[in-house]
Amino acid sequence: MSSKLTFPTSALGAAALACAVMLPALAPAAAQAQNIAIVNGKPVPKARFDALIAQATRPGPQGAQPRSPELEAQVRDEVVLREMFAQEAERLGLQSTPEYRAQMELARQSILIRELFTDYQKKNKVTDADLQAEYDKLKAQQGATEYHARHILVEKEDDAKALIAQIKGGASFEELAKKNSKDPGSGANGGDLDWAAPGSYVPEFSQAMVKLKKGEMTDVPVKSQFGWHVIKLEDTREAKFPTLDEVRPQLEQRLTQMKMAKFRDDIRAKAKTDYKFSN
Repeated sequence: MSSKLTFPTSALGAAALACAVMLPALAPAAAQAQNIAIVNGKPVPKARFDALIAQATRPGPQGAQPRSPELEAQVRDEVVLREMFAQEAERLGLQSTPEYRAQMELARQSILIRELFTDYQKKNKVTDADLQAEYDKLKAQQGATEYHARHILVEKEDDAKALIAQIKGGASFEELAKKNSKDPGSGANGGDLDWAAPGSYVPEFSQAMVKLKKGEMTDVPVKSQFGWHVIKLEDTREAKFPTLDEVRPQLEQRLTQMKMAKFRDDIRAKAKTDYKFSN
């Protein structure tokens, strides 16, 4: 006896007929799921809506715009309107103008460049090790001591020497700073520079400042790119430095920018061109 299974001819015919009826009915539904509208016989793909809604809700300087039914409705309207306007522009032949082609090339480059940098950033994220190394470097630059200093800034060395003589004779450092200092940031406050690390100042200034003891003033004027300084050290204290967790967002942003700048510079350096950049 044969073990082959058989079906009645009538059953096979019924199944085939059912499939033939169902497939055409399912096709419009499947197509509709991929499109959000038909404009003048042309489908508007849902992918455009997805791309525009992602752009609208992308995080920016003011934060991300929340996705909501109202926003989705606005984006759908925008996508369909764009298709209508684009079709009208094509009907008028505007896609063939030199201006259109030039703008399309600029847009193509802009999108491609954005994708280049986005791809690099995804593949070169700032690591915890990167953050720790940058934090340690900045902390070392800060130093272990902060200085509270005052200064008087003048244009000529002789003027600075005269001020030193007056202060040694009993004149008030603060009053002379208010009257004579050319530094707009500290002059009105009696030359007060508040608390800062030595690295906050130009080298000539910081080198002279750290040699002073509390209450001392420089015996000779100090020359810098800004002019001549008379410096007085008010006090010192142990430097206060934030924890890594406190500055993590700023450090991550700083390192991301540094990585991106190096990536751009590397591309520029290896490219072969006869063009001479202005800077």
